[in-house]
Amino acid sequence: MNLTSPSALGWLALALPIVILYVLKIRMRRVPVSTVLFWQQIFDEHQPRSLWQKLRHLLSLLVQLAFLALLVLALTKPYFPWESTAARRVALIVDNSASMNATDVAPDRLGQAKTIGQGIIDALRHRDEMTIITAGTAPRVACGLTGHQRTLRGALADIEATDGPTRVAEAVTLARRLIGDRDQGEIILLSDGCFEDDEEIIGAEDLQFVSIGKATDNVGITQLQVRRSLGDPIGYEILTQVSNLGESEVSCRLEIDLNEEIVDVVPLTLAPGETWSRVFEKTSALGGRLVARLNHTDRFAPDNQAYAVLPDRPPQEVFLVAKDNLFLQKVLEAHPVVRLSLAERPPETVPPGAVLVLHRHAGNTLPTGNVLVIEPGGSTPLWTLGETLSNPIVVKEERSSPLLRHVRLNNVLMPEARRLEPLTDADVLVESVSGDPLYLTFDRGDEGKALVLTVNLDKGDLPLRTAFPILVTNALHWFAGDQGELRESLTTGSLTEIPIPSTEAATWNLVDPRGEELALSIADGKATIGPLDHAGIWTVRPSSIESAEDEKRVEPARMIACNLASKRESDLRVPRASLDESALLRAGWGGRPLWFYLVVLAWLLVTAEWWLYQRRWIG
Repeated sequence: MNLTSPSALGWLALALPIVILYVLKIRMRRVPVSTVLFWQQIFDEHQPRSLWQKLRHLLSLLVQLAFLALLVLALTKPYFPWESTAARRVALIVDNSASMNATDVAPDRLGQAKTIGQGIIDALRHRDEMTIITAGTAPRVACGLTGHQRTLRGALADIEATDGPTRVAEAVTLARRLIGDRDQGEIILLSDGCFEDDEEIIGAEDLQFVSIGKATDNVGITQLQVRRSLGDPIGYEILTQVSNLGESEVSCRLEIDLNEEIVDVVPLTLAPGETWSRVFEKTSALGGRLVARLNHTDRFAPDNQAYAVLPDRPPQEVFLVAKDNLFLQKVLEAHPVVRLSLAERPPETVPPGAVLVLHRHAGNTLPTGNVLVIEPGGSTPLWTLGETLSNPIVVKEERSSPLLRHVRLNNVLMPEARRLEPLTDADVLVESVSGDPLYLTFDRGDEGKALVLTVNLDKGDLPLRTAFPILVTNALHWFAGDQGELRESLTTGSLTEIPIPSTEAATWNLVDPRGEELALSIADGKATIGPLDHAGIWTVRPSSIESAEDEKRVEPARMIACNLASKRESDLRVPRASLDESALLRAGWGGRPLWFYLVVLAWLLVTAEWWLYQRRWIG
C-alpha cells in the first residue's frame, strides 16, 4: 500500500496528550463528614470485582488511540498500486441535437440521456476520470477530465437542447484525443442514432452505444425558401417541402402566413416515405416574417414550423423630366413600387437609390446619380449623337443581361432612332443591322449608372408593346440592384456573414429565437454569425434598441431565418443495435477511496467506545 501524503503521519503525535489525559487522575476535594459508615457501604457495593471492570479504562484508551490512528491514516490518503493501473478514462458523449427533442420518452430523449448519464457518473471508481462531450451543432467539451462527481453531474445537467444537426463523428474523434492511447479508455455514446455513418461509428470496438428513444413516426417541413419574383415587382415565390418520415399514412394541413396574416392553406395526405413539394406564387410589396406550420400533432415539434424572410420592396423614387410623353409617364405611374415625381429640369444630383428619367435630353452633362436617357437630344461627354436612322432593324440582343429579361425586340418597329457613338466604355445591349447601338449602358463609377435608349417613342410601336413596361421594370431593378431578391433560409448549424454599415450604431447584438442576446464582433464592416443552433428568426440589431416599438422598426435585412430542414434529424426511427444499460460502468468495491472506509471504521470505534464506557447508566 502506498501513501499519497506521508507527512500527515505527524498527526500521530496527538497520541501523547491522549495518554497523558488518561493517566492523570482527578484530585478529589477533602470534605469533613460526620461519619464514613454510609460511604464505606457504597464503596463495598461498587468495588471492581471483574476483569472487564478493571480493564475498561485501559480499553477506552486503546480505542481512542485506534480512532486517532485511523483518522491519521485516512489523512495520508493510502491507496493500493492496482488502483492506479486499473483507473479508467471515460469519455461520455451526449447527443443534444435536434432529434433529441423528441418526446417519445419522458420527459424527452435528451432528458433520458441525462438520467442514464447520471447513473454512469455514480458508477465511477476512485481514481477514474471522465470527460463529457456534447455532439450537437458543434462538438464541445462540457467538462474536462476529472474524477469529481459533483462537477460532472453539474456539467451534465447544464447541457442544453439545440435544433442543430448531429456531429457524432467529430465528437468521437475529440473523445479519442482526450482519453489518449490507454487500455482503460472507454467511450460511451448516448444518442438516438439519427446521424450519418451510424453503423461504422456504433460498430467501433472502443465505443459503447446506448440507444435513446423508440422508433417513432414523424412528418415535418424539410424545406422552406422564399424569393422575390424577377418579373413581377411585388410578386414572390415560396418553395415548400413536406416529408412523411414514418411507416403510416399521414393527413395534415399546411398553413402559410406572412406577418401573422394567412397566405395559403393546403390539406395534405402523405403516404409512408412520401415527400410533397410545391412552389406558391404570391404578391405583396411588404416584406417580413414568413412562417409555414404543419397542423399535425406528433412527438417532434422542431420541424412542424419553418421560417423565411421576405425582403421588402420599398418605394423607388423616380424623377421624370419629359415633355408631354404620356406613354412614359403612365408606364412609370403603373409601376407598383415607383414613387413618381415630375420635374421641368434635371436636378444637379440624383438622391441615392433614386432614378432620373430624361426624355429628349438636350445634352451637355448628366447629373450625378442613376440616369435613364430615352431618345437623347444632344451629345454628352459619354457619347456623340449623329444623324437619324430611318428604320433600324434589330439583329443583336444581349439576352443574358437582366435588362433584357423577358424582352424580345427583333420584331418591334423603331423608326427614327438616333445614331449614337460611345466616347467611353459601354455595354451594348441591342444593336441594329448597321452596327449602331440602340440600347446601351455606361458605368460612370462613383457618379452612378447611365442607361440610354435611342428609340423615338412617338414614331414607333414600342410603347404599345408589352415589352416596353417590362423593359422599364428591368431598368428600375437594374438601377436598384438585385440585392434582397433572395434571402436564403439557412439550416441549423450554419455560419453566415452579414455586412454591418459603419455609419450606423457602433455596437450590435445578435438576438436568438429565444430572446437571448449576444454582442457581435465586427471586423472590416462585417460580422460572422453562428453556428445557428436554434430554429427560428435570428435578429441583428443595434444594442441601443430596448423597447418593443424600437424592435418593430428593425430592418428585415437584419433578420436571418433558420430552419431544421434535415430529413436525417426528422427521421426518428432509431437503430436497433444498442448496449444494455446493465453492461455499462459499475463501481464495484472500488467505488470509494480507502480513506473513506478508514473514516467510517474510526467513527464506528468511537461510537462503540461511547456505548461501552462513556454512556451513563440510569437504574
